[in-house]
Amino acid sequence: MSRFSTPAIILRRIDFGDYDLILSLITLNRGKVSAIAKSAKKSTKRFAGILEPFSILDVVCTIGKGRLPVLQEAVLKHPFSVIRSDMTKAAYASYWAELINEWLEDSQRQADIYHLFHYSLAGIDTDLAPEAALSILFQMRFAALSGYGPNLTHCSFCSKGLDDIKSSKVAFDIKRGGLVCDACSPGISGRFSLSKGTIKQLLWIESGDLIKAKRIRLDPLAIKESLDFLEAFVPYHLGKAPRSLTFLRQIRS
Repeated sequence: MSRFSTPAIILRRIDFGDYDLILSLITLNRGKVSAIAKSAKKSTKRFAGILEPFSILDVVCTIGKGRLPVLQEAVLKHPFSVIRSDMTKAAYASYWAELINEWLEDSQRQADIYHLFHYSLAGIDTDLAPEAALSILFQMRFAALSGYGPNLTHCSFCSKGLDDIKSSKVAFDIKRGGLVCDACSPGISGRFSLSKGTIKQLLWIESGDLIKAKRIRLDPLAIKESLDFLEAFVPYHLGKAPRSLTFLRQIRS
């Protein structure tokens, strides 16, 4: 029997039988991992009150003959309890967690995504920036790190650069995953229109220093355009509509 230890963030927990929990974790050292916490629901010592969504833990798991690793130890490092006490914050965090859980393959190390999720959770827990702005940051960087980042620099058909496109608003083709200039846009369906100012802010968010992200200052138009665009683009390339996104939109409205 082997064991591993790693920092981890809980993405999801599911009841299993009368006393056990199955946890989906994004870990620093091993990527996305599912583990079973045996007798977690009746434990008063090992796991009492700490196996909650979005909590940051140091975990120790053993790998034996069973299908899932077994959670042996867990030390709570940060509960992010403010998130779970605020419905809007919890809705955003649940959306991000579902994207990670559905998109990433098991056991593929994704340290950058772990750090991004950690940063985004800390941001909404401490009001580092507005929830919507942090969600824009999370989705842009998550898509880029996952290899599905949108092309916002040039026309996907003729390769004309963004600065050479004359219109103040530029079409974006969700299916093709990129911008479409005026000359190439007629007949393109599934389009979004993004102002050039919004596009340039999204490009900075995608590639800028994560620590400087607290300087994000998006005006209401940029926030609306960005959320409408990303909440269509990311699920489309994920291949399914996250259930948490429906709830998030209901909360926002």
